[in-house]
Amino acid sequence: MLVVDTSAFISLAIGGVLDSVVNEFDVVTTEAVVDGLEATAQYDDRHGDGANSVLESIDYNEVVDVTGDEFVTSRINQGEASCVTTVRELDAVFLITDDYRALPELQQLVDADAALSPIVLRALVKRGTLGDDAVKAAFETIAERRDWLGAPIYRYTRNLFE
Repeated sequence: MLVVDTSAFISLAIGGVLDSVVNEFDVVTTEAVVDGLEATAQYDDRHGDGANSVLESIDYNEVVDVTGDEFVTSRINQGEASCVTTVRELDAVFLITDDYRALPELQQLVDADAALSPIVLRALVKRGTLGDDAVKAAFETIAERRDWLGAPIYRYTRNLFE
């Protein structure tokens, strides 16, 4: 089971792989993440378009209503905190985020693996869902459209594709 936060959902949608992810994995998210997606969907830009794609694709039966107030910090927002609670309650295997600054704190709060969305891309290759070239193209699209190029998150995750 993957518990996915707002930033990771948007990245996967922008990369054009969201449908593959939701079809291949048991994906769960939270009401707080849906609220974040709805707020982002109001923007007339690529992030808003990505959020709209997610809202059209997610299975609302896999949206849980939990709070994570005790996990909110200067780096962990309400959506990510609610994902921490969900991972703990459902004993999920992964918490997927693209908040690179929050990742170290999230990793400390869950027994599951907290990882960035490109790890899901690699899993799609390992499962035979997508080919290596398709996943590399999706990663580069995400990096370009999410302004990761040259940023620490890009340097960290591009090693997955070399």
